[in-house]
Amino acid sequence: MGLLDQVLGAVSQATAPSAGNGAGGDLASTVLHWLNDPQTGGLEGLVRTFHQGGLADVVNSWVSNGQNLPVSADQLQSILGSDTVQRLASQMGLNTTELTPMLAQALPQIVNALTPNGQLPQGGGNLVAEGLSLVRSVLG
Repeated sequence: MGLLDQVLGAVSQATAPSAGNGAGGDLASTVLHWLNDPQTGGLEGLVRTFHQGGLADVVNSWVSNGQNLPVSADQLQSILGSDTVQRLASQMGLNTTELTPMLAQALPQIVNALTPNGQLPQGGGNLVAEGLSLVRSVLG
């Protein structure tokens, strides 16, 4: 299975609970745009943020080929910071209370799909761009 197929699978899984209102697809696209922002540091920046926040084991499980450890909405709020969570929620037309549980479910799957070899890819920005392209084509 190729990278784009894996990202598509992650997007499908992440969007399944909210497919009726389309918010899940918006979530995947929003997360990929956010990861593609140079200010976030890409996938490496996200992993670094989790390491600095004391959740290295959690994010490492998403990158590895093993089972993904869960992250709670409160942990995400703490790790990512209120400003980031508020910005993502605003982009989706949600409040942070609605967004964080959705993000807690989708982010592990998206990171897992973007790291199919069980490690952070070299030149990860290209993988994120490919994921963005895929989401755009799927969502029309």
